[in-house]
This record gives sequence, C-alpha cells and structure tokens, in this order.
Amino acid sequence: MVPEQWSTAFEQRQKAWLRHRAPDLYASLLSWWAHHGRRDVPWRLLPGGRQPGPDDVLPTYPVWVAEVMLQQTRLAVALPFWRRWLDRFPDLASLAAASRQDVLHAWQGLGYYARAQRLHGVATQLAAAKRQLPTDRAGLERLSGLGRTTAASIAATVGNSADPILDGNVRRLLARLLAFPAPPRQATALFWTMVELLLNGRRARDFNQALMDLGALVCRPRAPLCRCCPWQRHCHAYAKGIQQQLPVRPTPTPIPRFVVGVGVVLDRQGKVLIGQRQPDGLLGGLWEFVGGTQEPGETMAATVVRALWQNVGLAVAVGPELLRFDHAYTHRRLSFVVYLCRPVAGDARPVVNQQVVWVWPHDLHRYPFSAAHIRIIQALRERSGQT
Repeated sequence: MVPEQWSTAFEQRQKAWLRHRAPDLYASLLSWWAHHGRRDVPWRLLPGGRQPGPDDVLPTYPVWVAEVMLQQTRLAVALPFWRRWLDRFPDLASLAAASRQDVLHAWQGLGYYARAQRLHGVATQLAAAKRQLPTDRAGLERLSGLGRTTAASIAATVGNSADPILDGNVRRLLARLLAFPAPPRQATALFWTMVELLLNGRRARDFNQALMDLGALVCRPRAPLCRCCPWQRHCHAYAKGIQQQLPVRPTPTPIPRFVVGVGVVLDRQGKVLIGQRQPDGLLGGLWEFVGGTQEPGETMAATVVRALWQNVGLAVAVGPELLRFDHAYTHRRLSFVVYLCRPVAGDARPVVNQQVVWVWPHDLHRYPFSAAHIRIIQALRERSGQT
C-alpha cells in the first residue's frame, strides 16, 4: 500500500486524529522512556548524577555545548568530545578566554567546525557584555547558530519549559505515525503543529528526550524495531506495512566529486610545511597540507606543483606518493592523492592561507587539522616510524 495524497483535507484529518490520540501517545511514550530511554545523559542530570525533578533547573552552559555538538553528530560520538570540552572549558568564562586555535583543537575530529567557532564567538560576546547565557527559547534563538529546535531543546532541558522540538528523529517518527505522503521538510509548519498537539502545553524536558530516544533507538531510519514501539498500535505506516518506505525522501541532488592533489613538503632539516585556512568558510582556521583541485587534462603531479606555487609561492619537486583516499563532506566528495615533495625554489609565504609555517613532524599534534589531514599526518608518521 501507499499513503494517500497530501491535501488540505488530509492535513485536517490528521490533526483531528492526533488531537484525539495525543493523551495516549504522550503517556505511552513517557512510560516507554522510563524503562528504555537514555536517562543517563550527563547534561540532563543534576550534580551528583540525580534525575532532575519537574521544578529543578539545570546549568545552561553544559546543555548549550551539548546541543550544539548534537546538531550534526550522534549522541554516542558527541559524548566523549563533550566530556573533554567541559574538562578544558568548564564554563562560559573559560571558553571566552580561550584562543580560537585552542577551541578548534578541542573540537578536532568532530567535524562541522563552524559550530565550534560560533560557540566561541557567543562566549566572547557575552563575556564582553558581562551577560550570561539566556535560558528561554526566544533569547536562545538570538544566539548565533541556534535555530528553533536547538533553542527549544536547551530551554526545555534547562528549565523544563513547554517547548517541543522538531529534529530529524521527530520528523521520521511523525512521518511514519501519520503515513505522511511527502518529504517532511516540505511541511515544516504542519509538523510543528503536530508536535505542539502532542505536547499540549506540558513541560517538555522528558518528552523531548523521549521523542529523540524513540527515533534513535526504535523508529530508526532503516530496519525500525516496530515490535518494541509504544506507538505501534497507533502507527498508520505500520498498519499499512509501509514503515520501511517512509519518510518520503526528496529527489537527491547529485553530489559533485573532485580529485585533490596534496603536497607534503619536507625541507632539508626534515620540517614540514603547513598552512592555516582563512577564518571564514569551510574548515575555517584549521591547518592543512597545501594542495589543490585537479584541472582537466592535468596530471596529479602537475596539480601539486601548481597548487604549491599558487598558494604559497613555492616551487617543488614531486616525489613518491604517500597515500590516496576518499573523504566525504555533506555536499561534495573528495579523492585525495598525497605526495612527498621537496622545495627547489622560492620562499613559502601566505598567498591563500592566513599563515604558513615549517614545523617538525612530531609537533603537528599541536595544530588543529581536519579529519582528512589527520589521515595524512598518520601516514607520514607511519612512514617515518613514529607511533
């Protein structure tokens, strides 16, 4: 079977149905979460590890950091980064006092580095104004990098406000519950109405976490565990046997692929050349080995020679290949081909980068690199016998 067509009449029927079923859905969700949910998430606990009561208020800073990390990252991946971050920057003042390089280094490996820069930027702005983080959704939405869902999640977690969320997990849950016949992002306003009907003005701390947990643990993107779902008997998709087909996905946009030649340039002393990217844009402020995108008809060696001359004013002799690998970003795919090189003319200078420096290979860990360039560092260490 397939879902019926999306129409105004369909929306009205679904709203009426959900309004009628909301009390049962709400109660069964929280009952399931009390036994099966992720109730030990540290930023959702009081000092000492106790579960908060309805009127308890949690510290805002740890929740803010966690929710920004979770914008593009699964909980299991984000949690160790969050612990290390709190060890290094335990409060807003320590984050504001840190350098951008220290902040990027603490974020290294988590990806989407603009999130770290926004955290740091907000901290410095608030510190300069002698203000604390807001705790209400409206105030949080005025901070850089926070949309409605993230702001609502912070406000509800901190103060148990009546602010529902609408992240990817919740969209998937509702799309299956209602057998929604279109991509959820085409009906964002309707989906917000649906979560508001479910919450019905109640406090949202446990409700929001329960929704996220049900989506992450049971109503998974693939192979949903319908036998374990507290909403199974209400789920329109399950009743029609189409839960694997939902949510409807938009027509995918082709992802471009590029081949990138990279030169690991070693001077006579054995120092290696690295450059720091400009502060804005993709991977802003991170360090990298110099390279460039291969042009039509160009050999990889020629790409490396051209990139080093254009980017840092250095003529090089290309030596043996160090490694090649593929790396995926959200909107593009890159194939890296990395060569060892030696300088033959010119003095390295920052043409494209903020700055360029020669460093000993054993000091590379002091600089924040993206995940792709960390792979290059590891290959360089393995070649030189370092661990």
